This record gives sequence, C-alpha cells and structure tokens, in this order.
Amino acid sequence: MIDFDPSTFGLAHTYQKEDKDEINTLSMPSAPQVIYRSLNGPTQTNGGNKLNNFKHGTTTLGFVFKEGILLAVDSRASMGSFLSSEQVRKVIEINEYLLGTMAGGAADCQYWLAYLANHCRTYELKNGSKLSVAAASKFLQGILIGYKNSGLSMGCMIAGTDLSGQHLYYIDNDGMRLKGDIFSVGSGSTYAYGVLDNHYRYDLSLDEAVELGVRAIYHATHRDTASGGVVRVYHIHQNGWTKVHDGIDVVDLHYKFAQQKGLVGDGDEAKQRLF
Repeated sequence: MIDFDPSTFGLAHTYQKEDKDEINTLSMPSAPQVIYRSLNGPTQTNGGNKLNNFKHGTTTLGFVFKEGILLAVDSRASMGSFLSSEQVRKVIEINEYLLGTMAGGAADCQYWLAYLANHCRTYELKNGSKLSVAAASKFLQGILIGYKNSGLSMGCMIAGTDLSGQHLYYIDNDGMRLKGDIFSVGSGSTYAYGVLDNHYRYDLSLDEAVELGVRAIYHATHRDTASGGVVRVYHIHQNGWTKVHDGIDVVDLHYKFAQQKGLVGDGDEAKQRLF
C-alpha cells in the first residue's frame, strides 16, 4: 500500500470555487453502482477497524507557476511497518494531457485512476472532444462520494491542460474536491510545505520550479521515514505533459544539498563546524 493519513495530509493553501460553466455538462456516465462493504464483524477490535487501521505515509506535491504546473512525488511504499518498494510510480499517466497522483491505498488509487482514464477515452470517442480537467476531476469526485465511508483510502491530485489552460485539483476519499495553486499530500506534506512556503512564487522559471519540487520532496523524505526512494518530476504545459525526471535517488540529493552548505552529509554537523 502507498501510505496516506487523512489526519496529516496537506491541503491547498489557496483554492477557489470554479464557475459552473467550467464543468463540462455533456453526457457523463454515472459512477459505478455502489456496493458497500461491511466493515464490522470479526475485524472490529477495541483498537479500531483493522481494515482501515494501517500505517500511512507518502509525499506528493503540485503547484501552479507561470509555465504551467509542476508535479513531484517520492516512490516509497510500505506494508504495515515494512518497506515494500522504493520504486512505486505515484504519478499515473491518465492520458496525453492529464495526470493523477496517488497517496493512500495503492490498489484504490490505481484502480480508480485507471477507471477515470477509461472514462476519458470513452468520452472522447463518443463526443469527438476531450474531457476538460474540471469535468474529469468532478467525475472522480462523484465516484468517491458514492463510496464514502466504505473503506477507500485516497488522496489524489488531478492535473492537466485543456482549452482553458492548466488546472490543478485535489480529491480525496471523503469526496472533497478543491481547485488550488499549491497542494502537498501525505505524511511528509508538512515538511514539503515548509520548503514551498519559503521559496514558491508564481513567476518561477521551469528550471527553478523543478529545483523547488525536487528540494521539497527531498526534505520530506529526509524527515519522514515513510517517504523515500527516488524523486519523479512532471511538467504540465499547454501541449500536454513532459516527464522531467524519472528517478533521482534521494541519497544522492542528500549529499548534493549537504555539499552546497559546506557539509559532508554524515549528520555530524556540529562537529564539522567546530573542527
């Protein structure tokens, strides 16, 4: 599972209610029939429901800047208190103009983002035009509202480009949907926000935005044990999206940033400065 704690994930610093005209109201199929799973019974204990009481942790982020949208994610996944993988791809390539990030249960995120990709393709074949980013995010929200309180664990960003520009949305398993300029999701989001708060500005160049995204994810992995692996970065622009980095090892980043501060990177910073 990829880890996501609803009590610790970050939300957008700024968001706005989109205009009703932004939602594409052409024929949108309804969400799948909801069949609620019983979460009571032998799995219920005094410590809470075991199906929902699993360890969480990840770091994903996205922000809008003058050249589009930047997404950056880590790659660590866990199985309870064990690390199951350091190479999970937490950016889902929905189609050539739309991306989704995942935090939470890997199966939940991968399945429903794949379902969204299928819906986007079906819509395009039926109507001869692409589904807007707003409508795609609204469709996913409708599914998650239908499955609310049924055990899903999802904290996703939907980012893409359409005729009205580039857009960034946050959707979670409670059916919350926000449009914003900055999001960070996962247990490491507070550390990522610390970097973003200090260095983010709208007029960043592409190189500066990539550097900021990489640095924010690195600092989150350094302080949050449930985040780690490699950093992957995507740039969304008017022509679609581009994969900027497909895997920068956070260990290499640790020594790179330490050297920029004149340190060795072994953690004994006080001794290095004294002697």
